[in-house]
Amino acid sequence: MMQTNPIELLAPAGNFESLMAAIQGGANAIYFGVEQLNMRARASVNFCLNDIETVANLCQQQGVRSYLTLNTIVYDHDLAIAKKMMDRAKRAGINAVIAADVAVIGYAHSIGLSVHISTQCNISNIETVRFYAPFADVMVLARELSLRQMTAICVAIQKEQIKGPSGNLVQIEVFAHGALCMAVSGKCYISLHTHNASANRGACIQNCRHQYKLTDVEEGTELAIDNEYIMSAKDLCTLPFLDELLQTGVSVLKIEGRGKEALYVNTVTRVYAQAIASYKAGKFDSEQVATWMQQLQSVYNRGFWSGYYLGQKVGEWANTAGSIAATKKLYLGKGHHYYPKNKIAEFAIEAYPLQVGDRVLITGPITGVVETTIQSLHVNNEGAQPIAQKGDLCAFPVTVPIRKQDKLYKLMNQNVLEG
Repeated sequence: MMQTNPIELLAPAGNFESLMAAIQGGANAIYFGVEQLNMRARASVNFCLNDIETVANLCQQQGVRSYLTLNTIVYDHDLAIAKKMMDRAKRAGINAVIAADVAVIGYAHSIGLSVHISTQCNISNIETVRFYAPFADVMVLARELSLRQMTAICVAIQKEQIKGPSGNLVQIEVFAHGALCMAVSGKCYISLHTHNASANRGACIQNCRHQYKLTDVEEGTELAIDNEYIMSAKDLCTLPFLDELLQTGVSVLKIEGRGKEALYVNTVTRVYAQAIASYKAGKFDSEQVATWMQQLQSVYNRGFWSGYYLGQKVGEWANTAGSIAATKKLYLGKGHHYYPKNKIAEFAIEAYPLQVGDRVLITGPITGVVETTIQSLHVNNEGAQPIAQKGDLCAFPVTVPIRKQDKLYKLMNQNVLEG
């Protein structure tokens, strides 16, 4: 099935830095959570209720769509705040709510707020698409489907002209990149069982990312499980077969990562935006993929695999704890002043030294993400110097304005840090 519809690239926003990073990376839309009732409720990556208008305004100014994630299980005592969030989102001009609970879906529909059905609803067949069509224009498929199954659903929507409330054909969204839960579309109960922290309420403590031992109950003998974290799946990466994924007829590619830093969001979004543009231009090839994969490997990842999209029945598991990113960042200091006439940024060095030749990253809620290499360095108003130490004020050229709340990092290869 050849892709003829516009393709929306949907990026995560856990804070204002990541929001700007996603926009700079070329996202067509962003999704974000507010305080609670979303699948990242434990993380310190959510906006507050009063941020909804700001998020909506920023996105509208940039021509980017915004979606409020409200996709957890909802109890009776949650209904008032859930409705308050949706009322506020509707007034602010948020484009849609991503929902799984019928109460949320029903209320959003009743106030005219567009609904996107979350992957938590496990949409795996065309009958389920028909069921939700009166309420939603966009549906996120279960993560366990193959490309062939996706194609069958997209073909059936076209053939049967299944339309959402807007009167347009239902659009299908799939995850394209990021962390994968080892459970079926995130329906995991391990965290609830061990720590009374429900993954389905956004409170998962990620037990699956730990290393485990096997114990002989009769003799008490313990065996360490070598090489694999047996419940910690590698990260999904569809870039090598993005052309095949788009040929299924899906309309929205979603990047996971509201708990990830702005550099991750910017890098992954930019890579997939370039890949989509290349596909549309008929220039998508293996040489480009190799270059893009190097960029993806530079930021947070647990290793990559194709998920279940290519028909694989068993997951691929990580063999180390945490990220194996090729690049790490080292905090240096904070913004002090910007000289717009000369395009010079001044930073206060608070931690490690900065020297000419270093590759640096600047992040901030308004600035977003800026990468540059230090070509010259002026220290403490004493002229050009090769290095700035902790306690120094240093200045160097930066083409975009920086702010006082901005942070400065040195970007380093992982093997350099380990050495």
